[in-house]
Amino acid sequence: MIRTLLWLLAGAVLGGIIHIVVILTLPALARETVWTRIEALGATNRMLVLPRAEPGQPNPLGLDPDLAYAVCQVDLSQGPAYMSGMMPDAFWSVAIFNQAGIIIYSTTNRDGIGQTLELGIFNAAQTRLLAQQQLDIAEGLLVVESASDRLFVLVRLAPPHQAMRARFEQALANVQCGTRGTPATPSTEPTVTP
Repeated sequence: MIRTLLWLLAGAVLGGIIHIVVILTLPALARETVWTRIEALGATNRMLVLPRAEPGQPNPLGLDPDLAYAVCQVDLSQGPAYMSGMMPDAFWSVAIFNQAGIIIYSTTNRDGIGQTLELGIFNAAQTRLLAQQQLDIAEGLLVVESASDRLFVLVRLAPPHQAMRARFEQALANVQCGTRGTPATPSTEPTVTP
């Protein structure tokens, strides 16, 4: 009887270990991640307005239908990344994600920034150059340091009324985003369905 209980206990422990290992390794084996979905949109060094998520329709990025979204991918190995633009007078937020989809920095207009979005993203080496005053930056630039080079930035706007959505999306498209040395031009192309 004791031998049977030991075998059952050992089987349960081994099953638990196998279960935990499988759960922890599956995300690393996934071919489609948030990073690959964003990369497929072609938002490298430019702000791309995402189409509205319609209720009842596929929503692979998990977007809120009431918000307007724009995304920009940057690679800090090419140089520091900068974002610049005027945002509408409504709630907006900016979040910087690393390649694993983890937020490394986030802020909102309620943090005292107002309507002006001026953001510089630097890796550790670029931050050292910045501290040694070897990089020139504009006064009032919000400086963010990142441990990784490959990032994407998500900007969210909350239009007070859906009639204002088109104007808010145009404001998102006008935001400049890109690394230094790469022209940061606003996206005037039609939006792409994820």
